[in-house]
Amino acid sequence: MAKLYFSYATMNAGKSTLLLQASYNYRERGMRTAIFIASFDDRAGAGRISSRIGLSADAIAFDQSDDLYRHIEDLNGNGEGPIACVFVDEAQFLTEEQVWQLARVADRLHIPVMAYGLRTDFQGKLFPGSKALLAIADEMREVRTICHCGRKATMVVRLGADGKVAKHGAQVEIGGNDKYVSYCRRHWDDIMNAD
Repeated sequence: MAKLYFSYATMNAGKSTLLLQASYNYRERGMRTAIFIASFDDRAGAGRISSRIGLSADAIAFDQSDDLYRHIEDLNGNGEGPIACVFVDEAQFLTEEQVWQLARVADRLHIPVMAYGLRTDFQGKLFPGSKALLAIADEMREVRTICHCGRKATMVVRLGADGKVAKHGAQVEIGGNDKYVSYCRRHWDDIMNAD
């Protein structure tokens, strides 16, 4: 039975690396995969996923208005062979409806879907895609990384252009190590509530 999986973590935990490794394992065995990423996340180039350790792969860029169920259904029936697994990087950028579309891919097309993304933003609030995945995913896995103190990092802060911690702003701002730092809840709270 195909399932919808959600692997979540803070920044720099290795989510993209795990996605790329899992897709590679399928392809190495002659199975076809489909990898998706939000179109506005072009850090590695348009329609491309890259990990901090240098792994990368082409991906299908999607917009928030795209019907992922129909797209995957079309890919699965296009004559290139069946899709063995669907992968979604930066799944926090999915809409609630797109999460339901991915659930239908697992339930109706019988294709497993593995979504990887952040759980919360820099203000400690759930992203819409993450909220929906936490609500309906069949299985959830926490990918762990650590705070500078050695405790498990569960939160992230955003750094402004001046290098100082941002406490307000848009929920979505694309960036990597230059813009985001992962912390345990205690140190995140200390930083966000410092005067």
